[in-house]
Amino acid sequence: MTTEPWISLPAPPGWSPRERDEFFALATSIAAGRPGGHALTAARPSVAAAAGVLADLAGQGWDVRAEGAGQAGIRPPAVAADPAAEKTRVRRQELLKRDEQLALPSVRRFLADMERPRMFGGRFVSVFSLMRDGGELRAALESASGDVTSLRSVIDPYIQVISRTDRCEHTGLRLGDVWRYFRHTWSNQYTSTPGRTMMLLVRDRAAAFHPVIGIAALGSPIVQIRERDEWIGWQSGPFLAALARHPTQAMARWVTGRLDRAAAELYVDDLLEDGLYWPSLWNAPSADVIARLQKEARARREDHRRFVRRADFKKNIDPDDVRAWKLRAESDLFRSKRCLALADLLTARAALQGFLYPVPGRAGLARALEDPAGRRAIAGVVRRAKAEAIGTQMADLTVCGAVAPYSALLGGKLVSMLAVSPFVVRAYRDRYAGHVSVIASSMAGRPVRRRPDLLFVGTTSLYGSGSSQYNRLRVPADVLGGEEPVVYRELGRSRSYGTSHLSERTVSALVRLCEQSRTGVRVNSIFGEGVNPKLRKVRDGIDRLGWPSEVLLRHGRQRIVYGVSLVSNLLPCLLGAEEQPRYVFGPDTGDDVTRLSEWWTRRWLAPRARSAAVLDSVAQHRTVRPVRHGARVPVPPGVSDDPRRGRPG
Repeated sequence: MTTEPWISLPAPPGWSPRERDEFFALATSIAAGRPGGHALTAARPSVAAAAGVLADLAGQGWDVRAEGAGQAGIRPPAVAADPAAEKTRVRRQELLKRDEQLALPSVRRFLADMERPRMFGGRFVSVFSLMRDGGELRAALESASGDVTSLRSVIDPYIQVISRTDRCEHTGLRLGDVWRYFRHTWSNQYTSTPGRTMMLLVRDRAAAFHPVIGIAALGSPIVQIRERDEWIGWQSGPFLAALARHPTQAMARWVTGRLDRAAAELYVDDLLEDGLYWPSLWNAPSADVIARLQKEARARREDHRRFVRRADFKKNIDPDDVRAWKLRAESDLFRSKRCLALADLLTARAALQGFLYPVPGRAGLARALEDPAGRRAIAGVVRRAKAEAIGTQMADLTVCGAVAPYSALLGGKLVSMLAVSPFVVRAYRDRYAGHVSVIASSMAGRPVRRRPDLLFVGTTSLYGSGSSQYNRLRVPADVLGGEEPVVYRELGRSRSYGTSHLSERTVSALVRLCEQSRTGVRVNSIFGEGVNPKLRKVRDGIDRLGWPSEVLLRHGRQRIVYGVSLVSNLLPCLLGAEEQPRYVFGPDTGDDVTRLSEWWTRRWLAPRARSAAVLDSVAQHRTVRPVRHGARVPVPPGVSDDPRRGRPG
């Protein structure tokens, strides 16, 4: 193990002597192993936030000591050299927040309702009806002859894409509630994510009620993931270096075309009326006008911070209501963003004026890449193309895994393969065909629609060491009739940064501290202000305590980053240099779920179905009363098992 250095956390400035003494006493209690032995009065948000951070870090295994004069010291937990020990450490940390969530009264009521028997189709059903009995599954596997055909009669998977109002035809339960219930069995806390979300159930038509094999969800990807972006090849430095080695006329046209399109997608009617812009400026950008646009952007951003009403941004806009999009574009927030974007585009246009205009060519591109301003301009074009692609053509596999008893049969491998199948590519295309991009439409003052071609799926392992269901997961090209295999590639290790190690109470205290600061609300949690508003608020709150946020937000749970490229021309397609994606499989292959299921059966199910130890593990999960099943949400330690949850005796 590597021992980390101690970090001092002084009492924030402005605290009274009493508050400083209480903070010191809290640190002393935690250091002595009595985290609940002393409580702060929490008369102000900074006190509650400081106490919460200190207690949460101690709960996550950080060392705490009192250092005198109202000051505490902390030290991050050492990373275990043994992968199994490190996995145990991380799991223990994750379970703290999960169990905190499962103890919430609202969550307890939800679980009770899902487990409560109710009459449907002439039978009593509950969520237990969607769990396959392990004893029955073991008997069926033992009776099968072991070939693919016989095993497929025992487990026959299919995918359901969940819409908001969909219900299970076998139990009458909402499919979204079914998905949520099984998500609560994961060892980490369930949180919803903003942006696009497409939830999937993998079910088994070979058994009564079509029990759930596993769950998955595709969501809007994290904007910045260094390991992913380096592998894709669109980081500015390496991309520009490669472009400088091989400049082409096609890429020169791509640069000017992206600039022209970006300018055309900005609403400028109000800027024309106010004399901040006129069409001829595009061909002859003026430094004075650029400066005026930047000044207007700052002023409108400040007005947004001072006068914004969140309710105005919570209203859903009719996708085809041009007037509503114009009003949104003219709001302080989006006028500020438009002015800044237009200033940036004019700056780039001016930098490339002598190289790529009036006719873009290979030689001009080469000279532009040798010029510092030209390089910056082209780097900006790449960043804008990247931002557009991340929002529409990429997704993160935010949830993926099997539930018991299928997990013992490596059902997680099956769910992982199905989550990047042609079926899911088609479902994504159907779900988001005609979907309006909120940010782009708010900038354009009219509905803007992007092509919903899913080209890349990223994900991370739950643990940074040990085995993962994505390890060496590779679907041969012939399984899906393609020219290349579908591969989960390991791209690196994450930076272990976020708020997952802080309790909801502490996060709320830090958010209040941020919002009640003298300088007013800096982050309003409005879509369009920027990425991850909660993280920005928490970071701001820690900074206001005078503590090192970059250190305290490193939760130490490093994870493996994986990526699945679904096309052979990934980078050109993501950047828009090529319009037609070349999928590694036939995206319209109608029997892909069957093909993948047969491959999984042959590759993973058949060998495990012959293992007595595996079958013993499968058989442990029983749905007979009293229900003892690994797919049942556990009761957290210290929480009473309320009989109203419907738990059978």
